Amino acid sequence: MTGVVADLGEFGLIRAITARFPGGGELLIGPGDDAALLAAPDGRVVATTDLLLEGRHFRRDYSSGYDVGRKAAAQNLSDVVAMGARPTGLLLGLAAPGDLPVAWVLRLADGLRDECAEVGAVIAGGDVSSADRVILAITALGDLGGAEPVRRSGARPGDRVVLAGRLGWAQAGLELLGVGADGPTGLLDAHRRPEPPYAAGRALAAAGASAMCDVSDGLLADVGHIATASGVRVELRSAAFDIAEPLRAAAERLAADPLRWVLTGGDDNAFVACLPPSCAPPAGTRLIGEITEGSGVLVDGTPYEGAQGWDHYRHP
Repeated sequence: MTGVVADLGEFGLIRAITARFPGGGELLIGPGDDAALLAAPDGRVVATTDLLLEGRHFRRDYSSGYDVGRKAAAQNLSDVVAMGARPTGLLLGLAAPGDLPVAWVLRLADGLRDECAEVGAVIAGGDVSSADRVILAITALGDLGGAEPVRRSGARPGDRVVLAGRLGWAQAGLELLGVGADGPTGLLDAHRRPEPPYAAGRALAAAGASAMCDVSDGLLADVGHIATASGVRVELRSAAFDIAEPLRAAAERLAADPLRWVLTGGDDNAFVACLPPSCAPPAGTRLIGEITEGSGVLVDGTPYEGAQGWDHYRHP
């Protein structure tokens, strides 16, 4: 579809977006009424919300509309999985300038749809408004299926710290894009369109994880949340991390430390969990440390110097 969003108007744009979304799943009443209706089989609903601002979380010269849609959905769906829940639905709030091409918005909708399809979730509805740049507000919902939620506050001394997914790739891709450098497609795409290991996250919850979170702000920052909430110390071993060849090559090109990307880079949406000694780590996960008495986070026995991860009010 050609033209810009101002040509369609608010309700025409809504119709164009919602036409991209299938029904099914827990969606009982979809877009078209004042609110949607979704089934809640468990009787409880896991809910999370996130904001993405153009120029802050993504750039249109770095990422396509499809990339942004997948990233926006992934960041929220991974939070639901990190609670031990199955994602069921997603709500979209979109604000955009009137001269934004309709084709960009429709590809955004396609990205949202396709990422939701990865976990069997549906897009239930949302709203649109005008703004001087693209702003996305995403709310994701999930179902626990009778299980207890996996919180950040459940870690206990003796638990093992286990990782599912890759770290550092999104940060390396962002830094390559920031200096206009070419790089391995996998690194660039990791920033544009993360690939959370949803199945591994669900497997960690099923294996008996005592605490878990998705790694979106940096590993040290996110395990720091677990340490604070649980009243424990997290001890990580740098030798446990796999510094993949694309990371090493990018680090050499940018004169950077690839371990810094692994420890503090965000947006990979991996899962880090704490498993009691009696629980076997699922296939495809990696043991990276342990929980001990104390507080804070140590790497190889010492505090990590420098920023621990992303903080919106401490980064430009």
